[in-house]
Amino acid sequence: MSLTTLPEQLVRTLRFTRGVPGRFAVGAGGETVLFLRGRTGDDPVTCLWALDVASGRERLLADPVRLLGGGRSERRGRVGGVEAYGADAAAGVVAFALGGGLWTVDSGKGEPRRLPVVGPVSDPRPDPTGRRIAYVSHGTLRVVEADGTGDRSIAQTPTPDVEFGVAPHTTATSLDDARGHWWSPDGHHLLFARTDSRRVQPWPTADPAADPTVDPAGGGDRADGIDSPDLTAPGDPGREVRRTALAGTPNPDVTLWVSRLDSSPLQVSWDRVAYEYVVGAGWDTHGPWALVQSRDQRTVRFLGIDPGDGRTAVLHEQCDACWVHLVPGLPARTASGALLAHHDTSGTRHLTRDGTDVTPKGLQLRAVLGIDGDDVLFTATDEPTETHLWSYGPKSGLRQLSSGAGVHSGVRSGGTLVRITRDAERPGGRAEVLRAGRPAVTVLSYAERPVLDVRAERFVLGPRALHARLHLPSWHRRGSGPLPVLVDSYGGAALQRVTAELDSRVLLAQWFAEQGCAVLTTDGSGTPGRGPGWEREVHGDLFGPVLDDQVSALREAARRCPDLDLGRVAFRGWSFGGALAALAVLRRPDVFRAAVAGAGVTDQRLYHAHWRERFLGHPDLYPQRYEACDLLRDAPGLTRPLLLIHGLADTNVPPVNTLRLSAALKAAGRPHELLILPGVGHQPIGSTVTRQLLERQVDFLRRHLGVEPPRSAF
Repeated sequence: MSLTTLPEQLVRTLRFTRGVPGRFAVGAGGETVLFLRGRTGDDPVTCLWALDVASGRERLLADPVRLLGGGRSERRGRVGGVEAYGADAAAGVVAFALGGGLWTVDSGKGEPRRLPVVGPVSDPRPDPTGRRIAYVSHGTLRVVEADGTGDRSIAQTPTPDVEFGVAPHTTATSLDDARGHWWSPDGHHLLFARTDSRRVQPWPTADPAADPTVDPAGGGDRADGIDSPDLTAPGDPGREVRRTALAGTPNPDVTLWVSRLDSSPLQVSWDRVAYEYVVGAGWDTHGPWALVQSRDQRTVRFLGIDPGDGRTAVLHEQCDACWVHLVPGLPARTASGALLAHHDTSGTRHLTRDGTDVTPKGLQLRAVLGIDGDDVLFTATDEPTETHLWSYGPKSGLRQLSSGAGVHSGVRSGGTLVRITRDAERPGGRAEVLRAGRPAVTVLSYAERPVLDVRAERFVLGPRALHARLHLPSWHRRGSGPLPVLVDSYGGAALQRVTAELDSRVLLAQWFAEQGCAVLTTDGSGTPGRGPGWEREVHGDLFGPVLDDQVSALREAARRCPDLDLGRVAFRGWSFGGALAALAVLRRPDVFRAAVAGAGVTDQRLYHAHWRERFLGHPDLYPQRYEACDLLRDAPGLTRPLLLIHGLADTNVPPVNTLRLSAALKAAGRPHELLILPGVGHQPIGSTVTRQLLERQVDFLRRHLGVEPPRSAF
């Protein structure tokens, strides 16, 4: 590998995700393991592989460059990888989407074959017996025989705003990709979703020229774009935005249907007025099921479905005064019919079996990864920076399956376990295939080694035991002089930044440290891993407790490390962290001297209803909560330098959030800087604008924080 800088490496490796094996699936007999991986650490083309557990040998099942024609050097930059794949129960028949087409391959022998079906193809799923394959094309759910014959529609869309086999919220409890159709174990029936988005209101435009409340120049001392002179170019958010309702607005109308393939589908019935969210569905050996949730998210019901008439019965119900936490993989039923769920009590999230806790106090359940007979594989935390792999069965009891500091996960079936360990050694971690009586097999990873080393220390700070990580420049010696401080935190619900895992965000924090500052990352109120009570501290107030924790951690870190200059502190954040960064200079200018705020939600009504209403409730019922979290109301009080950044093709956070904050700042006469990124989505790091984007942020910090130029290049 030639000498390079970290920004260049982030682009080439797509944030160190290329060449890393992932998307593992284990056949029911445990003899075959499927996975996706590129050929090198900078290969953008993802291939499909199979590993024979007995021999430990890998077999390349699908190389997109070869299948789509042309040489690797000629086409590797223009050919997409395997987009999605599914397999039958034995992992013998594998179907995958590539180049808009549907392909199949036998995992043990033979070559891939493209089936003559209607495209473009998404979410291909062979039935458990391997006879048929279901897939979605242009919102229509279709089925084809595994030999390519008999391609037909099961449910055909009458309009682009109605889609079959697609559901917007089933990923809430799914460990797989977004799924909207599920096979019966015998392959004779399909359970599928119908999503009608016609009542969903379009997002406010991202085109400043089309929105009279937005000034494209932002009224600041600088306003520009990257890689485009057109500051008013709208993004291309695609149809996903149309399926996503904003807080307080009508959701897509999602219904479930059961089809025998050879007869008209039956609609599944439940009280859809009271339970409008479908947050999970599937079909196990006991029949089809659905998980539905009320709009206020305080009640969740697990429903058994009668495939003969579509009627439902409530198998389990959970209620909570704030919100019912959705644990990935739950509820679920074991082979013997035991009901697995979770129970929040005494500061612990427990795994339960038929209503009885099977995990101890202090061990926080994170996710259920799979059920093999009556045994359940799950992840849990007893130390907030680590996540371990566990197993429970009525005969085998509770067992920990991982060791050592790290973030562990896995897949298990038929007595074969794929254990994935992400630790501080290298990005992407390592994967091992384990089966009793056979030596462990390591699945090769081609992830590149970073060009810089991390110099960081983890702390537990203050009376709230806040977990934090402090990065110092590699060339800095303790006591050699004060360093400006960059707080680089996400800080909010759903995402931890301070863990035992080395990833691109840790490396990027070190890169900022090398530019001449100390970088502090803190997981505060609302972040996972600390128990249900900790998560619910942000109920009704997304920012207040979180910002307080960031300030407390900063002051305690400076007490531990006197080299931190509390007179020169900036906040850098993205997404929730971007909103938090802007709020830091708006509400705590006594602490924070400047901020870089990327892709933040500034008006909480301009974000996904399901996520934002979980914490703040419906805006019609709790307008005061939304007003208290509205950054636009704080805009006239800005007294510190602020750099706002947003990609116009962001399909997660509507770009109008940043544009309206900029307009409000201009209206109040508050100088600021606005950087808009035409054609760039929610995650610009790893895209072609990475270097320019990071250089702009460093320039901002040097001008407003007095950051010294770096003494070495990274």
